Amino acid sequence: MVGDDPHGWWACLEGVPDPEIPVISIVELGVVRDIRQGEHGIDVDLSPTYTGCPAMDMMAEDVQKSLAEKTGQQVQVHLVIDPPWTTDWLSESTKDKLRAYGIAPPVGSTSDKRELFGPPAQVSCPKCQSAQTERVSAFGSTACKSLYRCLDCQEPFDYFKCH
Repeated sequence: MVGDDPHGWWACLEGVPDPEIPVISIVELGVVRDIRQGEHGIDVDLSPTYTGCPAMDMMAEDVQKSLAEKTGQQVQVHLVIDPPWTTDWLSESTKDKLRAYGIAPPVGSTSDKRELFGPPAQVSCPKCQSAQTERVSAFGSTACKSLYRCLDCQEPFDYFKCH
């Protein structure tokens, strides 16, 4: 996929930022699943981080615009929900970018789905790195994040939920 990019399509989409977290691309987020030459142009498979993610329409438009400008071809975006997107697909460098932006990256892995229904994750503050934090709300600025507060520096921050 990303490693094999003879047309430069993956590289092109590396330049498309996530509309909600502009410091990472939609490729780094892991929502671009496949890019291939279709019968009538380029076909791109995208997976939402959540079913009904409001950013998907913007992502699809950005993908179409970016690839159409690069290639002059029509671009079809297909929603792919199986297998569902998971935070396990985020690389360590992507997690570092989230942290630097002020969003605590997901803690742990989603291999054990009970984690989604258990007690709140122990999350370090992305600003001061304190482990003394508390979850304020299960939902933060978007549905894929929770709102936390650091008990040391008193700053609120989003935590990218593990899912």
